[in-house]
Amino acid sequence: MLLLAIAVVFIGLGWHSAATGDSDPEAGLEAAQSRQPTSSSSEAATPSNASTSASTSVSVDPDRPQVCVFNAGAIGGLGQTYARQVEGLGWDTATPANLQSASITENTVFYSSGQQDAAEQLAEDLGGDVSVDPRPPAFDECPRGLPLIVVTRQ
Repeated sequence: MLLLAIAVVFIGLGWHSAATGDSDPEAGLEAAQSRQPTSSSSEAATPSNASTSASTSVSVDPDRPQVCVFNAGAIGGLGQTYARQVEGLGWDTATPANLQSASITENTVFYSSGQQDAAEQLAEDLGGDVSVDPRPPAFDECPRGLPLIVVTRQ
């Protein structure tokens, strides 16, 4: 009788877990991974010789704000790709990181007071479709730099 009661409890827990759990366990894993900054070991695993040599031959303008690249898209390694491109254009970059945001749907540079010209220059340097918008008050990442949120390849 005791074993039957234990079996009923476990069946109930299993049913509850199946009914209330995520329908896509991979989504939970991806969400957990996206909260962590890109690790240097994965950066070293996929170097691009062309962009690496380009970034070493371009000098960084010390008057420009640092660019913080955030991957808000579903393409793995997109933040690192853009960070290399931005460095190759003469901008200083922070370590790329992932960003969870459903409200940002296009590549965007955010700027704070006094940074609009630099943000517009970065968008122009990148070419393609990059929006330039004032920093939302709730966005507190990269407080002194220019956040570049990337969603798609150009």
